[in-house]
Amino acid sequence: MAEKLKIIPLGGLDEIGKNITVLEYGKDMIIVDCGVGFPDEDMYGVDLVIPDFSYLVANQKKLRGMFITHGHEDHIGSIPYCMQQVNCPIHGTAMTNGLIRLKLEEHGLADAVKLHTHKPGDIVKAGCFSVEFIHVNHSIADAVAFAIRTPVGTVIFTGDFKIDPTAKDGMIDLARLGELGNEGVLALLADSTNVERQGYTPSETLVAESLDRQFKNCDQRIIVTTFASNMHRIQAVLATAHRYGRKVAVSGRSMENMLKVAQELGYLKVPAGTIVELGAIKSLPKNKVVIVSTGSQGENMSALYRMAFSTHKQVDITAGDRIIISASAIPGNEKAVSRIINELYRKGAEVVYEKSEGLHVSGHACQEELKIIHGLVRPKFFIPVHGEQRHLQIHGKLAKAMGMTPRHIHIGEIGTVFELSGKTCKLGGTVTAGKVFVDGTGVGDVGSVVLRDRKHLAQDGMIVVCVNLSSQDGSIISGPDIITRGFIYVKESEELMEELREVAIEAIERCGNKRRRDWATIKSAIKSDLSGYLYKHTKRNPMILPVIMEI
Repeated sequence: MAEKLKIIPLGGLDEIGKNITVLEYGKDMIIVDCGVGFPDEDMYGVDLVIPDFSYLVANQKKLRGMFITHGHEDHIGSIPYCMQQVNCPIHGTAMTNGLIRLKLEEHGLADAVKLHTHKPGDIVKAGCFSVEFIHVNHSIADAVAFAIRTPVGTVIFTGDFKIDPTAKDGMIDLARLGELGNEGVLALLADSTNVERQGYTPSETLVAESLDRQFKNCDQRIIVTTFASNMHRIQAVLATAHRYGRKVAVSGRSMENMLKVAQELGYLKVPAGTIVELGAIKSLPKNKVVIVSTGSQGENMSALYRMAFSTHKQVDITAGDRIIISASAIPGNEKAVSRIINELYRKGAEVVYEKSEGLHVSGHACQEELKIIHGLVRPKFFIPVHGEQRHLQIHGKLAKAMGMTPRHIHIGEIGTVFELSGKTCKLGGTVTAGKVFVDGTGVGDVGSVVLRDRKHLAQDGMIVVCVNLSSQDGSIISGPDIITRGFIYVKESEELMEELREVAIEAIERCGNKRRRDWATIKSAIKSDLSGYLYKHTKRNPMILPVIMEI
């Protein structure tokens, strides 16, 4: 049988983030993007969520390269973790590679991984694949789509994109996408993030106009927080500050790193004398200062959070400060953002964050833009990506409304293998895929069992029962001592604590006084009896840990 092209999403389906897709044909394999996801509220203690790279490790001899659409965390964040397990050349644009290099340096991998820098229009050969870089608009500079030529046809990955005719770096290359559509496209994998929104995504130039209105006639200090990666937005802040004679200071490590890379590569034009050190702002009048900071998502360690809660070493929020939040809360971050806003108001600051103020526009295409891309590309098969199940389903319906045959629209899950010939697209089983948790320096050592325990501890607390038994006859020498954490306040519940000791003693004695007793049986009896007693009297189910020592 003739070889078939395999398209295997290892992330980015049924979730926002963690985007990574594998293309495989015969003895050749390439990867498109390699991002992280962020932990849900019930992933206690987890810092990051990365893809399961088992399939890549098992097939690393086939790997011919990794191709990155742009430099956002959900597309590059897992690269260091992947490169520790498999190593292959990485291909990206200048800005994207500058951000990847920072990540590799943090993990001590800068010398071990080869980065190849390309421009829109470049074509890269990788085994039997040929990858063309196509300019698109997004909320970060140097974003691209890919047209990947394979032995069975051309596959287009849009990456994250929108259509912005007034973009500073030029409009998305619709002409090239149209040419590819005329040549014939086998499959389209398109961004589904904003598919629920009708119409078009507003242009970034509207934000620049809104910023100007906020700066005009303001005689107080201005603090602007936005996504560190949005260089177009930061460029607008710098230009507006310069226009009104203000100096700009930057606070937050990710913001500082991003500005450094963007300036070095020429993506950020800083008016002479505009940027000053953060420590220098104290000597300047407040109406001559702008601070650009991290913290638009309410992150606990961000600069804006520390300013709001008076833990920042150099900046204190004072009454009258104008805080401009030029970002929208990512789903799940709403409470964290609200908490910061409330604290800023408590300090007497003026907070500007309403969408009606036009201080933020999305970087993702809405329905009409998705229709335009679909109409230009005219793919034979369509696989929606980058979204939760509802996004994928709605995007599928959008493609159907554009005239696509329903059986040519395929919605998968991570690990699904799509097998394509020149004429067909079928499901070809699944491969190992899923979530790997990063907790501190540990990668993968926190699994579902550990998370279940953490959830249990968070919800109901813990009781430790310590008892010393005689090695001679198994009798109780001391204890049992009851220690609780996150369950009750012991000093106000002495009667309950005494009853728990009695229940534990009865459980131990029921097991009989033997010289060589089965500790597992004793522990099980203590846990069972205490658990039943506690639920009956408190309707709670704390974790119970018996600790038995033999003396």
